[in-house]
Amino acid sequence: MQDSLVRAILHVDLDAFYASAEQSINPLLRNRPLVVGADPKEGKGRGVVLTASYEARKYGIRSGMPISQAYRLCPDATYIRPNWALYEQLSNKIMSIIRTFANKFEQVSIDEAFLDIIGKIASYEDAQEYSIAIKNVVKRETGLTCSIGVAPNKSIAKIASDMQKPDGLTIVTPDKIHAFLSPLPISKISGVGSKSQKILNELGIKTIGELAVYPVDELVRHFGKNGIWMWNIANGLDNSEIIEYYERKSISAEHTFEEDVSDYAIVHKTLEMLSSEVINTLKNEHFLFRSAGIKTRFSDFETITAVRTLRGYTDSQDLLLNRVKELFNSMCEKNRKIRLVGVRVSNLRKIQAEQKDLLAWIK
Repeated sequence: MQDSLVRAILHVDLDAFYASAEQSINPLLRNRPLVVGADPKEGKGRGVVLTASYEARKYGIRSGMPISQAYRLCPDATYIRPNWALYEQLSNKIMSIIRTFANKFEQVSIDEAFLDIIGKIASYEDAQEYSIAIKNVVKRETGLTCSIGVAPNKSIAKIASDMQKPDGLTIVTPDKIHAFLSPLPISKISGVGSKSQKILNELGIKTIGELAVYPVDELVRHFGKNGIWMWNIANGLDNSEIIEYYERKSISAEHTFEEDVSDYAIVHKTLEMLSSEVINTLKNEHFLFRSAGIKTRFSDFETITAVRTLRGYTDSQDLLLNRVKELFNSMCEKNRKIRLVGVRVSNLRKIQAEQKDLLAWIK
């Protein structure tokens, strides 16, 4: 593993984070099937699984699965609603720890981050010891485990971090890229969903290695510019940089009804609740918005979104609620049953300190 170090990227992924966080504060939940998500209501609940402990995954339970299906697979599991305050607190602590190990740091979600460690180590052999040090500190300070992938770029590092979960470490040196990627199923590429997989399978492509040698012009014909992106990833080509700061683009909240709803008074009440949640987040993060949007999913799973841009920037809950109600009323046919609604604000602007003082004085 004495490769000369050109670029080394780490992808750190916290293992079954929400479930592990719950187990860290409640020993009675450890070493048993645990599902974090919606209330299963003895198999009749709506909503989905946010995450499942590794003990629950042995029963086939996975993130994103309908909670009713999870209950059928393992009715004896412990089912709990998410504790967002706990997750945010733990995530902040862990990311603060991980950040100290990085030359450049990019947090991409509540439970994963990329680290550029050029300048911190001299070889990929050093990267192994360095990664173990990160894992040990996270475990000692929080009791949680993480899996790490090390590679010359972000895409390969992300794939590698998923290879030996939980508490895994996979290192892909530059000379082993093709040997590592080639036998893997195309589903291992982050961003290749079920619809793309189906098309690729119809083209006779099952593995990343098969994708790597497929004519790129044929991929473009089926996928447009995404075909070039997929071909590059399959060939280990990814020059994307570590982005140390993400600008917030939107804030949203959704609600899935326990039963499909045709009473639009109930929907309006739900929109009121969601608007309040969105505005609270908006104000806590010191933003104004200019675009208000709604998402509606009907009982047949048809999903419609609509957006309205306002004349100016605001943080008014009443204005948001009025606009989303107008959008909802304009898109819905009478008596058509609703499965899910969501509220979203976008076109955000950060409030400067003097603006905050002025808004407080006006209110």
